[in-house]
Amino acid sequence: MKPLTLLTICLLSFFFSCSDKQQDFPFYNPDLPIEERISDLLGRLTLEEKVSQMMNQTPAIERLGIPEYDWWNEALHGVARAGRATVFPQSIAMAATFDDQALYETFDMVSDEARAKYHQYQKDNEYDRYKGLTFWTPNINIVRDPRWGRGLETYGEDPYLTGRMGVAVVKGLQGNDPKYFKTHACAKHYAVHSGPEWNRHEFDVTVSPRDLWTTYLPAFEELVIEGNVQEVMCAYNRYDGKPCCNSDKLLIDILRNTWGYENIILSDCGAIDDFWRKDTNTPRHETHPNAETASADAVRSGTDLECGGSYHTLLKAVQDGLITEEELDVSLRRLFRGRFELGMFDPVDNVPYAGIPYDVVESPKHVAQALDMARKSMVLLKNKNNILPLNKEIKKIAVIGPNANDSIMLWANYNGFPSKTVTILEGIRNKVSNAEVIYELGCNHANDSIMADNGILTPVDYKATASKAKDADVIIFVGGISPRLEGEEMPVDAEGFKKGDRTNIELPAVQKEMIKALKETGKPIIYIVCTGSALALNWEEANVDAILNAWYGGQEAGTAVADILFGDYNPAGRLPVTFYKSVDQLPDFLNYDMKGRTYRYMTETPLYPFGYGLSYTTFEYKNAQLSKDKIGRDESVVLTLDIANTGDRDGDEVAQLYIKNPNDPDAPLKTLKAFKRVNVKAGATTQLSLELPSKSFQSFNDPKQIMEVRPGKYQLLYGGSSDDKALKSIELAIE
Repeated sequence: MKPLTLLTICLLSFFFSCSDKQQDFPFYNPDLPIEERISDLLGRLTLEEKVSQMMNQTPAIERLGIPEYDWWNEALHGVARAGRATVFPQSIAMAATFDDQALYETFDMVSDEARAKYHQYQKDNEYDRYKGLTFWTPNINIVRDPRWGRGLETYGEDPYLTGRMGVAVVKGLQGNDPKYFKTHACAKHYAVHSGPEWNRHEFDVTVSPRDLWTTYLPAFEELVIEGNVQEVMCAYNRYDGKPCCNSDKLLIDILRNTWGYENIILSDCGAIDDFWRKDTNTPRHETHPNAETASADAVRSGTDLECGGSYHTLLKAVQDGLITEEELDVSLRRLFRGRFELGMFDPVDNVPYAGIPYDVVESPKHVAQALDMARKSMVLLKNKNNILPLNKEIKKIAVIGPNANDSIMLWANYNGFPSKTVTILEGIRNKVSNAEVIYELGCNHANDSIMADNGILTPVDYKATASKAKDADVIIFVGGISPRLEGEEMPVDAEGFKKGDRTNIELPAVQKEMIKALKETGKPIIYIVCTGSALALNWEEANVDAILNAWYGGQEAGTAVADILFGDYNPAGRLPVTFYKSVDQLPDFLNYDMKGRTYRYMTETPLYPFGYGLSYTTFEYKNAQLSKDKIGRDESVVLTLDIANTGDRDGDEVAQLYIKNPNDPDAPLKTLKAFKRVNVKAGATTQLSLELPSKSFQSFNDPKQIMEVRPGKYQLLYGGSSDDKALKSIELAIE
């Protein structure tokens, strides 16, 4: 080792003296009030530096010792896009658990991994994208139409379920320390945003005030008021003529003034560009002449942070008098408050979350939770003659289909990367190691060609595949669709798909023909469906023996499927979306009116209703009682009931409580207002209480344009599905 030169010693001395001096700035003092620290920091920034801190990629301010930071990070179902992490089931799957407590526990683990990874990145001086603490999740948009490609990222079609699951995610991510946030969560995409993907940069959504307040806004309100969510992302589309990131109605009147939201609003990525950029390939809003006016208007409307590149023109906008530096300071206060409250300017020892060890990342406990959530999420749609569960002494099984051995499909989108993924084929082989399990791809997801061993595309040979399965005791077809076909603004033009959305909800023709060929063998067929959205499984419902909806189940999906197929887990997932018979049961995709959509407004009979799911046991609801028969408009009420497991297997039941409001002729047919997942032992009975606060009975007053509780008689419908035939009723009067 060479001795230090005089020059080196001088440079090191200068560096450490500068570092010490920087730490003397008042904004570094953790004992000062946060607003005082923010004021001190803002007072030291030049206008150029301030502008640089209002875009997701914020550069370092070296003279103040502030490192660069990228606000963009993802954690839709596990820490995403940042290397190794536990991959839990996709959001729509976790919605199917109807278990918000389990979802909270899941995201408490996700934020543990996030903190551990962040502090390691800090030690390694890595500050680029997907390495921060500000996570742009959850997606709480409503799945008003199954053709929307991003429905897989959401918690389904129901505002109440979406709100409860969204609050669980926010609380799990943000932690419960009185001084520091564990991470930031972000409610997106605000608002009235649920497709189509192909025109989202120019689409102007028109929706009635009633639908706005009863369908599209409730989950956002819950996350803001109850969840204390720290970030809200405004959407690409316009609402009533104005881009959402420039909507006074959405951002100022409702979000800031009505709900009292004081935290960060950020744009979806490139959304400000849509205000002004002219692009022949991607039509845009073009509501503004240039980036300066667009950026100034967005900031003035409350959009504090831009994901994109337009805000760099804010410097010129100030110089041209389009906006003042003081107006920028309003946004900067929110942005820096967020970073202070995450502990980014404090000694590491002060921040309790900094001590989370790195070995929590994909730890055995987290992998076990991924398995538990996968099992809880899966929905048994059909079980003819109780063919399931299968006997583990079975001799020969044929596993066929495009999703059988596809690990990447199980990760869905906005995903991390597990060190090990159990495919469905592998899960089955692991479960019955003494059985002969043969595997054939059979067909791809959507096209009628398949890659032969010699690398040449050849037509699908249905008969050849069926002949290889004819001697099996059971055929397990693992199909559905894929996140390579449905998702966010994708370059997909396969039949039935368009740019990430769907043009119909049928199973792709090649898979349907394959199942028909397998049916000709006369062998029982179990269909494992992997999907992030509703499918029209009419022929399959009529012709196969069992259907299990496995969604995109994460890294442990294969084990979960096998546990259910062979009876080591009793399925209890419930559909968070309606499965329609076809798009003929739906209004036009571009129409955002709720009439005819979802279980709340649909008058036709669906293939499978919202809240539906079978079990290997049976349940009976009895002895329902209300705490009061009459309540005032500002009172709550509790429904107590008994759930008896009348079968011979232990199992979970998802009790669902809906309200029917005859006092409002335009109210939903019924709407979910409480749910609880409970385990009941075989032959046992458990008592359950479901509370309904006064807000549960609110409806929209059209003349006054407000939500209110109306007097009158209400029906409370309770049971294991939204289907009327599965529900019992009790009456309540509100005075």
